[in-house]
Amino acid sequence: MSKAVLTISSKNYGAWALRGWLMARLARLDFTEHVISPDDPAMRAEMLLLSASMRVPALEHEGVHVWDTLAIGEYLNEVKPKAGLLPADRAARAHCRAICGEMHSGFSVLRSSLPMNIKASFPNFKLWSRAQTDIDRIETIWIECLQAYGGPYLFGSRPCMADAMFAPVVTRFITYQVPIDNRCVAYCDTIMALPAMREWVAAAEAEPDDIDELEAEF
Repeated sequence: MSKAVLTISSKNYGAWALRGWLMARLARLDFTEHVISPDDPAMRAEMLLLSASMRVPALEHEGVHVWDTLAIGEYLNEVKPKAGLLPADRAARAHCRAICGEMHSGFSVLRSSLPMNIKASFPNFKLWSRAQTDIDRIETIWIECLQAYGGPYLFGSRPCMADAMFAPVVTRFITYQVPIDNRCVAYCDTIMALPAMREWVAAAEAEPDDIDELEAEF
């Protein structure tokens, strides 16, 4: 049987691609990558948040084609249930789905004003007040989860779908050196220490292409 194929975009800039890719890694799915060049006009529009529909990530597996990050996560939880992408407890599972959905549909100011850019570093970056509101809400989500489920991941001792959904936020907080609560700093360190995240970051740093529109200006 042929491997699954995951279509993704730039590893330096592709926040949604990272989410889907990390879910597949956490699910221990055997897959190959199909990378769409940032030079593709539709892909560039998507990464600039100008696209009405998301093309990536998209997963092809055993004759099934799944796009949209949440749909990919739910699908992977069905085909790889032992990986624990969603918590086993019903209440925790509902909580996980709720914060994944909030990340999926919300935080638009944060995403537009602090675009994912793993290779970059912007110390003393001036945050918009509305972006700070998004940051405060994310800190609240993280701290509530860490307290409720004991950490070091959002829902306990193993990474899950929620951690994949918030992983691009972790990279943003590092890139823009966003001041956050020490508990959130420790969580960021935990996510960045994941072998899959180290693999993604190394590939992002090796990418030769830059997208000028996604480079922060001062």
